[in-house]
Amino acid sequence: MALLVIASCQLMVVLDITIVNIALPDIQRSLDFSTTSLAWVVNAYTLTFGGLLLLGGRTGDILGRRRVFIFGVLLFALASLLGGFAQNEAQLLAARAVQGVGGAIASPTALSLVSTTFREGPERNRAFGVFAGVSAGGGAIGLLAGGMLVEWLNWRWVLFVNVPIGLLIALATPRYIRESERHPGHFDIAGALTSTVGMVLLVYGFIRAAQEGWRDALTLASFAGAVIVLAVFILIERRSKQPITPLHMFADRNRAGTYGIMLCLAAAIFGMFFFLTLFVQGVLNFSPLATGFAFLPVSAVIAVGAALASRFLPTFGPKPFMVVGAILAAGGLAWLTLTDVHSTYAGSVLGPFLVFALGMGMEFVSLTLMALSNVSTRETGAASGLLNATQQVGGSLGLSILVTMFGTASTNEAEKQVPSFLSQATPAERLRFRQTGQLPSPWSDEVLTSGVSAAFVGAAIFAAIAALIALLVIQVRPSDLERLKGGAGPGPV
Repeated sequence: MALLVIASCQLMVVLDITIVNIALPDIQRSLDFSTTSLAWVVNAYTLTFGGLLLLGGRTGDILGRRRVFIFGVLLFALASLLGGFAQNEAQLLAARAVQGVGGAIASPTALSLVSTTFREGPERNRAFGVFAGVSAGGGAIGLLAGGMLVEWLNWRWVLFVNVPIGLLIALATPRYIRESERHPGHFDIAGALTSTVGMVLLVYGFIRAAQEGWRDALTLASFAGAVIVLAVFILIERRSKQPITPLHMFADRNRAGTYGIMLCLAAAIFGMFFFLTLFVQGVLNFSPLATGFAFLPVSAVIAVGAALASRFLPTFGPKPFMVVGAILAAGGLAWLTLTDVHSTYAGSVLGPFLVFALGMGMEFVSLTLMALSNVSTRETGAASGLLNATQQVGGSLGLSILVTMFGTASTNEAEKQVPSFLSQATPAERLRFRQTGQLPSPWSDEVLTSGVSAAFVGAAIFAAIAALIALLVIQVRPSDLERLKGGAGPGPV
Protein backbone atom coordinates (compact mmCIF):
# COMPACT_ATOMS: atom_id res chain seq x y z
CA MET A 1 0.00 0.00 0.00
CA ALA A 2 2.89 2.37 0.72
CA LEU A 3 4.24 1.75 -2.79
CA LEU A 4 0.76 2.28 -4.25
CA VAL A 5 0.46 5.68 -2.54
CA ILE A 6 3.96 6.76 -3.59
CA ALA A 7 3.53 5.53 -7.18
CA SER A 8 0.12 7.22 -7.43
CA CYS A 9 1.69 10.57 -6.59
CA GLN A 10 4.44 10.08 -9.16
CA LEU A 11 1.87 9.03 -11.75
CA MET A 12 -0.18 12.18 -11.08
CA VAL A 13 2.85 14.46 -11.37
CA VAL A 14 4.32 12.84 -14.50
CA LEU A 15 0.94 12.25 -16.12
CA ASP A 16 0.16 15.96 -15.84
CA ILE A 17 2.79 16.81 -18.45
CA THR A 18 1.23 14.73 -21.21
CA ILE A 19 -2.41 14.85 -20.12
CA VAL A 20 -2.16 18.57 -20.90
CA ASN A 21 -0.37 17.80 -24.20
CA ILE A 22 -3.44 16.08 -25.58
CA ALA A 23 -5.50 19.19 -24.82
CA LEU A 24 -3.07 21.64 -26.41
CA PRO A 25 -5.03 22.15 -29.67
CA ASP A 26 -8.20 22.88 -27.65
CA ILE A 27 -6.33 25.16 -25.25
CA GLN A 28 -4.82 26.99 -28.21
CA ARG A 29 -8.24 27.66 -29.71
CA SER A 30 -9.87 28.52 -26.39
CA LEU A 31 -7.23 30.94 -25.04
CA ASP A 32 -5.64 32.19 -28.32
CA PHE A 33 -2.10 30.80 -27.97
CA SER A 34 0.28 30.84 -30.94
CA THR A 35 1.93 27.51 -31.88
CA THR A 36 5.34 28.52 -30.51
CA SER A 37 4.00 30.19 -27.34
CA LEU A 38 1.88 27.07 -26.76
CA ALA A 39 5.05 25.35 -25.56
CA TRP A 40 4.87 27.54 -22.45
CA VAL A 41 1.83 25.56 -21.27
CA VAL A 42 4.29 22.68 -20.86
CA ASN A 43 7.35 24.74 -19.93
CA ALA A 44 5.66 26.85 -17.23
CA TYR A 45 5.10 23.59 -15.37
CA THR A 46 8.36 21.82 -16.08
CA LEU A 47 10.57 24.87 -15.40
CA THR A 48 9.29 25.52 -11.90
CA PHE A 49 9.17 21.77 -11.36
CA GLY A 50 12.76 21.26 -12.49
CA GLY A 51 14.12 24.45 -10.95
CA LEU A 52 12.71 23.78 -7.47
CA LEU A 53 13.07 19.98 -7.31
CA LEU A 54 16.37 20.24 -5.49
CA LEU A 55 14.85 22.54 -2.88
CA GLY A 56 11.89 20.17 -2.60
CA GLY A 57 14.16 17.19 -1.95
CA ARG A 58 16.14 19.15 0.63
CA THR A 59 12.93 20.28 2.36
CA GLY A 60 11.91 16.66 2.86
CA ASP A 61 15.27 15.82 4.41
CA ILE A 62 14.99 18.69 6.91
CA LEU A 63 11.28 18.82 7.80
CA GLY A 64 10.30 15.17 7.38
CA ARG A 65 9.48 13.52 4.08
CA ARG A 66 5.92 12.41 4.80
CA ARG A 67 4.84 15.86 5.99
CA VAL A 68 6.43 17.60 2.99
CA PHE A 69 5.02 14.96 0.62
CA ILE A 70 1.44 15.68 1.77
CA PHE A 71 1.93 19.46 1.47
CA GLY A 72 3.28 19.13 -2.08
CA VAL A 73 0.38 16.92 -3.17
CA LEU A 74 -2.21 19.35 -1.77
CA LEU A 75 -0.53 22.38 -3.38
CA PHE A 76 -0.49 20.52 -6.70
CA ALA A 77 -4.21 19.77 -6.38
CA LEU A 78 -5.06 23.38 -5.52
CA ALA A 79 -3.09 24.74 -8.51
CA SER A 80 -4.84 22.22 -10.77
CA LEU A 81 -8.21 23.51 -9.58
CA LEU A 82 -7.22 27.13 -10.31
CA GLY A 83 -5.81 26.19 -13.73
CA GLY A 84 -9.06 24.50 -14.68
CA PHE A 85 -10.90 27.78 -14.10
CA ALA A 86 -8.35 29.91 -16.08
CA GLN A 87 -9.96 32.44 -18.42
CA ASN A 88 -6.87 33.69 -20.25
CA GLU A 89 -3.30 32.81 -21.15
CA ALA A 90 -1.71 34.49 -18.10
CA GLN A 91 -3.98 32.76 -15.59
CA LEU A 92 -3.33 29.32 -17.07
CA LEU A 93 0.45 29.80 -17.16
CA ALA A 94 0.47 31.07 -13.55
CA ALA A 95 -1.51 28.03 -12.39
CA ARG A 96 0.81 25.71 -14.32
CA ALA A 97 3.81 27.33 -12.61
CA VAL A 98 2.29 26.75 -9.17
CA GLN A 99 1.55 23.16 -10.17
CA GLY A 100 5.25 22.83 -10.87
CA VAL A 101 6.06 24.06 -7.37
CA GLY A 102 3.75 21.43 -5.86
CA GLY A 103 5.24 18.73 -8.04
CA ALA A 104 8.77 19.83 -7.10
CA ILE A 105 7.92 19.34 -3.45
CA ALA A 106 6.09 16.01 -3.82
CA SER A 107 8.08 14.13 -6.49
CA PRO A 108 11.62 13.99 -5.00
CA THR A 109 10.12 13.26 -1.60
CA ALA A 110 8.24 10.33 -3.14
CA LEU A 111 11.45 8.91 -4.61
CA SER A 112 13.21 9.36 -1.25
CA LEU A 113 10.37 7.51 0.48
CA VAL A 114 10.99 4.53 -1.81
CA SER A 115 14.64 4.46 -0.67
CA THR A 116 13.77 4.72 3.03
CA THR A 117 10.72 2.41 3.00
CA PHE A 118 12.17 -0.60 1.14
CA ARG A 119 15.32 -2.57 1.98
CA GLU A 120 18.27 -2.41 -0.41
CA GLY A 121 18.43 -5.42 -2.72
CA PRO A 122 15.65 -7.26 -4.59
CA GLU A 123 12.86 -5.57 -2.60
CA ARG A 124 14.07 -2.07 -3.45
CA ASN A 125 14.87 -3.12 -7.03
CA ARG A 126 11.23 -4.16 -7.52
CA ALA A 127 9.98 -0.95 -5.90
CA PHE A 128 12.22 1.14 -8.14
CA GLY A 129 11.00 -0.89 -11.12
CA VAL A 130 7.40 0.05 -10.34
CA PHE A 131 8.35 3.69 -9.67
CA ALA A 132 10.39 3.95 -12.87
CA GLY A 133 7.68 2.21 -14.90
CA VAL A 134 5.14 4.73 -13.63
CA SER A 135 7.54 7.61 -14.38
CA ALA A 136 8.12 6.44 -17.93
CA GLY A 137 4.66 5.06 -18.70
CA GLY A 138 2.73 7.90 -17.08
CA GLY A 139 3.24 9.99 -20.18
CA ALA A 140 1.35 7.60 -22.42
CA ILE A 141 -1.34 7.01 -19.79
CA GLY A 142 -1.78 10.78 -19.58
CA LEU A 143 -2.41 10.99 -23.30
CA LEU A 144 -5.16 8.36 -23.09
CA ALA A 145 -6.77 9.96 -20.03
CA GLY A 146 -6.46 13.38 -21.61
CA GLY A 147 -8.09 12.14 -24.80
CA MET A 148 -11.08 10.80 -22.87
CA LEU A 149 -11.50 13.97 -20.82
CA VAL A 150 -11.18 16.34 -23.79
CA GLU A 151 -13.47 14.22 -25.98
CA TRP A 152 -16.19 13.60 -23.41
CA LEU A 153 -15.96 16.82 -21.35
CA ASN A 154 -13.53 19.64 -22.26
CA TRP A 155 -9.88 20.61 -21.86
CA ARG A 156 -10.40 22.05 -18.35
CA TRP A 157 -10.96 18.56 -16.95
CA VAL A 158 -7.37 17.54 -17.66
CA LEU A 159 -6.58 19.84 -14.72
CA PHE A 160 -9.69 19.27 -12.59
CA VAL A 161 -9.01 15.51 -12.50
CA ASN A 162 -5.94 16.04 -10.29
CA VAL A 163 -8.05 17.43 -7.43
CA PRO A 164 -9.77 14.21 -6.23
CA ILE A 165 -6.63 12.16 -6.88
CA GLY A 166 -4.49 14.55 -4.83
CA LEU A 167 -6.99 14.54 -1.95
CA LEU A 168 -7.07 10.72 -1.86
CA ILE A 169 -3.27 10.52 -1.80
CA ALA A 170 -3.06 13.11 0.99
CA LEU A 171 -5.61 11.18 3.08
CA ALA A 172 -3.95 7.78 2.51
CA THR A 173 -0.37 8.87 3.20
CA PRO A 174 -0.53 9.12 7.04
CA ARG A 175 -2.14 5.68 7.17
CA TYR A 176 0.41 3.74 5.11
CA ILE A 177 3.69 5.71 5.18
CA ARG A 178 5.74 6.36 8.31
CA GLU A 179 7.47 9.67 8.91
CA SER A 180 11.20 9.79 8.12
CA GLU A 181 13.96 10.94 10.42
CA ARG A 182 14.71 14.66 10.20
CA HIS A 183 18.20 15.89 9.36
CA PRO A 184 19.01 19.37 10.71
CA GLY A 185 20.00 21.95 8.11
CA HIS A 186 18.99 25.13 6.34
CA PHE A 187 17.35 25.96 3.02
CA ASP A 188 19.45 27.20 0.11
CA ILE A 189 16.88 29.74 -1.13
CA ALA A 190 19.45 31.72 -3.15
CA GLY A 191 20.52 28.57 -4.99
CA ALA A 192 16.92 27.61 -5.76
CA LEU A 193 16.05 31.05 -7.11
CA THR A 194 19.16 31.49 -9.26
CA SER A 195 18.85 27.99 -10.75
CA THR A 196 15.19 28.53 -11.64
CA VAL A 197 15.66 32.06 -13.03
CA GLY A 198 18.69 30.95 -15.04
CA MET A 199 16.81 28.06 -16.65
CA VAL A 200 13.76 30.24 -17.38
CA LEU A 201 15.98 32.76 -19.18
CA LEU A 202 17.72 30.00 -21.16
CA VAL A 203 14.46 28.35 -22.25
CA TYR A 204 12.89 31.71 -23.06
CA GLY A 205 15.89 32.55 -25.26
CA PHE A 206 15.33 29.44 -27.39
CA ILE A 207 11.57 29.98 -27.71
CA ARG A 208 12.09 33.67 -28.50
CA ALA A 209 14.62 32.68 -31.18
CA ALA A 210 11.97 30.48 -32.82
CA GLN A 211 9.58 33.45 -32.97
CA GLU A 212 11.84 36.45 -33.62
CA GLY A 213 15.15 35.03 -34.88
CA TRP A 214 18.64 34.60 -33.45
CA ARG A 215 19.62 38.25 -33.95
CA ASP A 216 16.73 39.62 -31.90
CA ALA A 217 18.00 41.82 -29.04
CA LEU A 218 15.76 40.20 -26.42
CA THR A 219 16.84 36.73 -27.54
CA LEU A 220 20.51 37.61 -27.09
CA ALA A 221 19.80 39.35 -23.78
CA SER A 222 18.01 36.23 -22.50
CA PHE A 223 20.98 34.00 -23.33
CA ALA A 224 23.43 36.47 -21.76
CA GLY A 225 21.28 36.73 -18.63
CA ALA A 226 21.06 32.94 -18.39
CA VAL A 227 24.85 32.56 -18.52
CA ILE A 228 25.35 35.21 -15.82
CA VAL A 229 22.65 33.91 -13.45
CA LEU A 230 23.72 30.25 -13.82
CA ALA A 231 27.33 31.26 -13.16
CA VAL A 232 26.16 32.99 -9.96
CA PHE A 233 24.25 29.81 -9.07
CA ILE A 234 27.42 27.73 -9.33
CA LEU A 235 29.35 30.21 -7.16
CA ILE A 236 26.58 30.10 -4.53
CA GLU A 237 26.61 26.31 -4.50
CA ARG A 238 30.40 26.14 -4.15
CA ARG A 239 30.38 28.44 -1.12
CA SER A 240 27.24 27.15 0.61
CA LYS A 241 27.70 24.80 3.58
CA GLN A 242 24.47 23.02 2.69
CA PRO A 243 23.92 23.65 -1.04
CA ILE A 244 20.72 22.80 -2.86
CA THR A 245 22.93 21.05 -5.44
CA PRO A 246 25.73 19.17 -3.66
CA LEU A 247 28.42 19.51 -6.33
CA HIS A 248 30.30 16.56 -4.87
CA MET A 249 27.49 14.37 -6.28
CA PHE A 250 29.07 14.94 -9.68
CA ALA A 251 32.43 13.67 -8.45
CA ASP A 252 31.12 10.12 -8.81
CA ARG A 253 31.65 9.19 -12.47
CA ASN A 254 28.60 6.95 -12.71
CA ARG A 255 26.25 9.41 -11.04
CA ALA A 256 27.43 12.30 -13.22
CA GLY A 257 26.99 10.13 -16.30
CA THR A 258 23.51 9.12 -15.14
CA TYR A 259 22.48 12.76 -14.82
CA GLY A 260 23.83 13.48 -18.29
CA ILE A 261 21.91 10.56 -19.79
CA MET A 262 18.69 11.62 -18.07
CA LEU A 263 19.13 15.20 -19.33
CA CYS A 264 19.40 14.04 -22.94
CA LEU A 265 16.66 11.40 -22.82
CA ALA A 266 14.22 13.78 -21.14
CA ALA A 267 14.78 16.25 -23.97
CA ALA A 268 13.99 13.48 -26.45
CA ILE A 269 10.87 12.12 -24.74
CA PHE A 270 9.30 15.53 -24.04
CA GLY A 271 9.82 16.51 -27.66
CA MET A 272 8.45 13.22 -28.96
CA PHE A 273 5.18 13.49 -27.03
CA PHE A 274 4.71 17.20 -27.80
CA PHE A 275 5.29 17.09 -31.55
CA LEU A 276 3.74 13.70 -32.21
CA THR A 277 0.55 14.89 -30.53
CA LEU A 278 0.45 17.87 -32.90
CA PHE A 279 1.15 15.61 -35.90
CA VAL A 280 -1.42 12.94 -35.05
CA GLN A 281 -4.19 15.48 -34.45
CA GLY A 282 -3.15 18.08 -37.04
CA VAL A 283 -2.14 15.88 -40.01
CA LEU A 284 -3.68 12.45 -39.36
CA ASN A 285 -6.84 14.20 -38.06
CA PHE A 286 -7.22 11.93 -35.02
CA SER A 287 -9.69 13.07 -32.37
CA PRO A 288 -8.30 13.62 -28.83
CA LEU A 289 -9.68 10.24 -27.73
CA ALA A 290 -8.26 8.44 -30.77
CA THR A 291 -4.91 10.13 -30.11
CA GLY A 292 -4.96 8.83 -26.54
CA PHE A 293 -5.59 5.27 -27.74
CA ALA A 294 -2.86 5.69 -30.36
CA PHE A 295 -0.34 6.33 -27.58
CA LEU A 296 -1.59 3.49 -25.34
CA PRO A 297 0.83 0.82 -26.68
CA VAL A 298 3.70 2.97 -25.41
CA SER A 299 2.67 2.34 -21.79
CA ALA A 300 2.51 -1.43 -22.26
CA VAL A 301 5.92 -1.65 -23.94
CA ILE A 302 7.54 0.68 -21.38
CA ALA A 303 6.25 -1.65 -18.67
CA VAL A 304 7.83 -4.60 -20.51
CA GLY A 305 11.17 -2.79 -20.77
CA ALA A 306 11.07 -1.81 -17.09
CA ALA A 307 10.24 -5.39 -16.05
CA LEU A 308 13.12 -6.80 -18.11
CA ALA A 309 15.57 -4.33 -16.62
CA SER A 310 14.38 -4.98 -13.04
CA ARG A 311 14.65 -8.73 -13.53
CA PHE A 312 18.14 -8.87 -15.03
CA LEU A 313 19.87 -5.85 -13.45
CA PRO A 314 21.44 -7.94 -10.63
CA THR A 315 22.95 -10.28 -13.23
CA PHE A 316 24.19 -7.87 -15.90
CA GLY A 317 24.30 -4.54 -14.10
CA PRO A 318 22.73 -1.31 -15.36
CA LYS A 319 25.20 -0.38 -18.12
CA PRO A 320 23.94 -2.77 -20.85
CA PHE A 321 20.38 -1.53 -20.31
CA MET A 322 21.52 2.10 -20.40
CA VAL A 323 23.39 1.62 -23.68
CA VAL A 324 20.81 -0.56 -25.44
CA GLY A 325 17.90 1.52 -24.15
CA ALA A 326 19.36 4.76 -25.49
CA ILE A 327 20.18 3.16 -28.85
CA LEU A 328 16.60 1.88 -29.17
CA ALA A 329 15.23 5.33 -28.27
CA ALA A 330 17.48 7.00 -30.85
CA GLY A 331 16.48 4.42 -33.47
CA GLY A 332 12.77 4.96 -32.87
CA LEU A 333 13.13 8.73 -33.12
CA ALA A 334 15.24 8.48 -36.26
CA TRP A 335 12.51 6.31 -37.78
CA LEU A 336 9.93 9.01 -36.95
CA THR A 337 11.86 11.56 -39.04
CA LEU A 338 10.54 9.73 -42.13
CA THR A 339 6.95 10.81 -41.45
CA ASP A 340 5.29 12.98 -44.09
CA VAL A 341 1.76 14.11 -45.04
CA HIS A 342 1.07 10.70 -46.59
CA SER A 343 2.08 8.75 -43.46
CA THR A 344 -0.36 6.52 -41.59
CA TYR A 345 -0.45 5.57 -37.93
CA ALA A 346 0.06 1.84 -38.53
CA GLY A 347 2.69 2.30 -41.22
CA SER A 348 4.75 5.20 -39.87
CA VAL A 349 4.02 5.86 -36.19
CA LEU A 350 3.30 2.61 -34.32
CA GLY A 351 6.59 0.86 -35.13
CA PRO A 352 8.85 3.75 -34.01
CA PHE A 353 6.63 4.13 -30.93
CA LEU A 354 7.25 0.57 -29.80
CA VAL A 355 11.02 0.68 -30.38
CA PHE A 356 11.29 3.97 -28.49
CA ALA A 357 9.11 2.75 -25.61
CA LEU A 358 11.10 -0.46 -25.08
CA GLY A 359 14.31 1.54 -24.80
CA MET A 360 12.82 4.07 -22.37
CA GLY A 361 11.48 1.31 -20.12
CA MET A 362 14.99 -0.10 -19.78
CA GLU A 363 16.47 3.33 -19.19
CA PHE A 364 14.31 4.64 -16.37
CA VAL A 365 14.88 1.67 -14.05
CA SER A 366 18.64 1.67 -14.66
CA LEU A 367 19.00 5.43 -14.26
CA THR A 368 16.98 5.54 -11.03
CA LEU A 369 19.01 2.78 -9.41
CA MET A 370 22.35 4.22 -10.49
CA ALA A 371 21.53 7.75 -9.36
CA LEU A 372 20.70 6.62 -5.80
CA SER A 373 23.40 3.98 -5.52
CA ASN A 374 25.99 4.55 -2.79
CA VAL A 375 24.25 7.70 -1.43
CA SER A 376 24.10 8.35 2.32
CA THR A 377 20.66 8.45 3.95
CA ARG A 378 20.89 12.16 4.76
CA GLU A 379 21.49 12.97 1.07
CA THR A 380 18.85 10.71 -0.45
CA GLY A 381 16.52 13.66 -0.95
CA ALA A 382 19.20 15.71 -2.67
CA ALA A 383 20.20 12.81 -4.95
CA SER A 384 16.62 11.99 -5.94
CA GLY A 385 15.83 15.67 -6.38
CA LEU A 386 18.84 16.10 -8.66
CA LEU A 387 17.75 13.15 -10.81
CA ASN A 388 14.24 14.53 -11.14
CA ALA A 389 15.63 18.01 -11.76
CA THR A 390 17.78 16.84 -14.66
CA GLN A 391 14.71 15.11 -16.13
CA GLN A 392 12.51 18.20 -15.92
CA VAL A 393 15.19 20.74 -16.86
CA GLY A 394 16.33 18.50 -19.71
CA GLY A 395 12.73 18.23 -20.88
CA SER A 396 12.15 21.98 -20.76
CA LEU A 397 15.47 22.89 -22.34
CA GLY A 398 15.19 20.15 -24.94
CA LEU A 399 11.63 21.09 -25.85
CA SER A 400 12.62 24.74 -26.27
CA ILE A 401 15.50 23.73 -28.58
CA LEU A 402 13.23 21.44 -30.57
CA VAL A 403 10.57 24.18 -30.79
CA THR A 404 13.28 26.41 -32.28
CA MET A 405 14.12 23.71 -34.86
CA PHE A 406 10.40 23.23 -35.54
CA GLY A 407 9.87 26.98 -35.98
CA THR A 408 12.80 27.42 -38.37
CA ALA A 409 11.88 24.41 -40.53
CA SER A 410 8.16 25.23 -40.66
CA THR A 411 8.87 28.88 -41.53
CA ASN A 412 11.11 27.81 -44.40
CA GLU A 413 8.50 25.34 -45.63
CA ALA A 414 5.75 27.98 -45.39
CA GLU A 415 7.75 30.25 -47.70
CA LYS A 416 7.77 27.42 -50.25
CA GLN A 417 4.06 26.64 -49.86
CA VAL A 418 2.68 30.21 -50.08
CA PRO A 419 3.21 30.63 -53.88
CA SER A 420 1.52 27.28 -54.51
CA PHE A 421 -1.40 28.26 -52.30
CA LEU A 422 -1.84 31.70 -53.90
CA SER A 423 -1.86 30.18 -57.38
CA GLN A 424 -4.77 27.87 -56.50
CA ALA A 425 -6.69 29.78 -53.81
CA THR A 426 -10.09 31.35 -54.26
CA PRO A 427 -10.50 35.09 -53.53
CA ALA A 428 -12.12 34.24 -50.17
CA GLU A 429 -9.20 32.00 -49.20
CA ARG A 430 -6.70 34.70 -50.14
CA LEU A 431 -8.54 37.26 -48.02
CA ARG A 432 -8.60 34.90 -45.06
CA PHE A 433 -4.87 34.25 -45.46
CA ARG A 434 -4.11 38.00 -45.48
CA GLN A 435 -6.15 38.40 -42.29
CA THR A 436 -4.78 35.44 -40.31
CA GLY A 437 -1.44 34.61 -41.94
CA GLN A 438 -2.38 30.92 -41.63
CA LEU A 439 -2.31 28.54 -44.59
CA PRO A 440 -5.28 26.14 -44.92
CA SER A 441 -4.97 22.39 -45.42
CA PRO A 442 -3.28 20.70 -47.32
CA TRP A 443 -0.59 23.40 -47.42
CA SER A 444 -0.63 23.74 -43.62
CA ASP A 445 -0.11 19.97 -43.32
CA GLU A 446 3.10 20.26 -45.33
CA VAL A 447 4.31 23.08 -43.07
CA LEU A 448 3.51 21.24 -39.84
CA THR A 449 5.02 17.97 -41.05
CA SER A 450 8.25 19.65 -42.11
CA GLY A 451 8.64 21.27 -38.69
CA VAL A 452 7.79 18.07 -36.81
CA SER A 453 10.28 16.03 -38.87
CA ALA A 454 13.03 18.53 -38.09
CA ALA A 455 12.19 18.33 -34.38
CA PHE A 456 12.48 14.52 -34.49
CA VAL A 457 15.96 14.86 -35.97
CA GLY A 458 16.96 16.91 -32.94
CA ALA A 459 15.32 14.44 -30.54
CA ALA A 460 17.19 11.52 -32.17
CA ILE A 461 20.46 13.40 -31.71
CA PHE A 462 19.72 13.87 -27.99
CA ALA A 463 19.10 10.13 -27.59
CA ALA A 464 22.27 9.27 -29.51
CA ILE A 465 24.30 11.51 -27.16
CA ALA A 466 22.76 9.63 -24.22
CA ALA A 467 23.92 6.32 -25.75
CA LEU A 468 27.48 7.66 -26.11
CA ILE A 469 27.54 8.81 -22.47
CA ALA A 470 26.30 5.40 -21.31
CA LEU A 471 28.92 3.61 -23.40
CA LEU A 472 31.92 5.80 -22.55
CA VAL A 473 31.25 7.06 -19.00
CA ILE A 474 29.33 4.44 -17.01
CA GLN A 475 31.47 1.86 -15.21
CA VAL A 476 29.75 -0.77 -13.06
CA ARG A 477 31.85 -1.96 -10.11
CA PRO A 478 31.57 -5.43 -8.50
CA SER A 479 30.29 -3.75 -5.33
CA ASP A 480 27.41 -2.26 -7.33
CA LEU A 481 26.33 -5.71 -8.52
CA GLU A 482 26.64 -7.05 -4.97
CA ARG A 483 24.23 -4.42 -3.65
CA LEU A 484 21.76 -5.09 -6.50
CA LYS A 485 21.72 -8.75 -5.45
CA GLY A 486 20.95 -7.79 -1.85
CA GLY A 487 24.46 -8.07 -0.44
CA ALA A 488 26.01 -5.39 1.71
CA GLY A 489 28.85 -4.20 -0.47
CA PRO A 490 30.79 -1.11 0.50
CA GLY A 491 28.28 1.67 1.14
CA PRO A 492 28.32 5.34 1.93
CA VAL A 493 29.26 6.63 5.34
